[in-house]
Amino acid sequence: MSAAASTIYIPDKGSASQVLIVKQPCRAARTPISYFEQPFFAILHRRMHAFIDHHLHTSRCGHAEGRPEDYARAAEEKGLAGIGFSDHFPLLHMRDATLTMGIEELPSYVREVRELGDAFPGLCVRLGIEVDYLPETVDRLAEHLGAHPFDYVMGSVHFIDGWGFDDPRNLPGYEGRDLFYLWERYFELLGDAAESGLFDLLAHPDLIKKFGFRPRSDVTPLYERCLDRVAAAGVAVEVSTAGLRKPVGEIYPGEDFLRMCLERGIRVALGSDAHSPDEVGYRFHEALELLRRVGYQETVAFESREGFMVPL
Repeated sequence: MSAAASTIYIPDKGSASQVLIVKQPCRAARTPISYFEQPFFAILHRRMHAFIDHHLHTSRCGHAEGRPEDYARAAEEKGLAGIGFSDHFPLLHMRDATLTMGIEELPSYVREVRELGDAFPGLCVRLGIEVDYLPETVDRLAEHLGAHPFDYVMGSVHFIDGWGFDDPRNLPGYEGRDLFYLWERYFELLGDAAESGLFDLLAHPDLIKKFGFRPRSDVTPLYERCLDRVAAAGVAVEVSTAGLRKPVGEIYPGEDFLRMCLERGIRVALGSDAHSPDEVGYRFHEALELLRRVGYQETVAFESREGFMVPL
């Protein structure tokens, strides 16, 4: 352990036991180094899971429910080390109050999440944001994102050539479409997002499978080309249990995709994509089983746009 590290003991609420927090000096986010050199709060406790759920929403997005403090309490009840709110960044090409907050709400969202951390001192509360990657608006994002103290920025793809492919309202749009083209275009956009330099983490990376529509042709080359780009960009990917609640009925990403991530040294972070407090940490035990089966030994967590490794 580095000589510069500091150790703090915090009493665990409701018991005589303690939580050990080890804080390490800062290092660059893009350089994967060993856990004991990392600048993160690794919370170790016999009943506490040292994991952060990086993907929580708020009612500001128009399709989630519950107050931020309700999500925080749910995380404490489930023994998580922390939570990260990553609500939907305002769409810049259209306005739809059922999909994202308005741009005028962004400062209030930032303040609300930051204040929540003060209200829950025993929980790591991180400020994130989920941003749609759209070729037509990407040049306008950096200015907006740089104006706020985000701990991490999630990139996601929900639109293919203007069509919201994962919106249940658009399900009829699948009829007659070339599924291989859709998958090919999706993973091309995901690679573009990784290379944009805007994102620390890619959300639900194979979201295109959400409704169970899959091409008959082998999609392995699509995965490989995309992940080569993601690895070169040094961007992490989310392992999201949200897919277990969707028609596809499986974690994002699938096991084959995840193995390719490991082969390329791509870091992974945990997320539930919770849209209600009861979904916080949703079926994380299955995500951890998948990660260990594939061969991952650690996950990444974020603070101040830096990534820190946490052992599984």
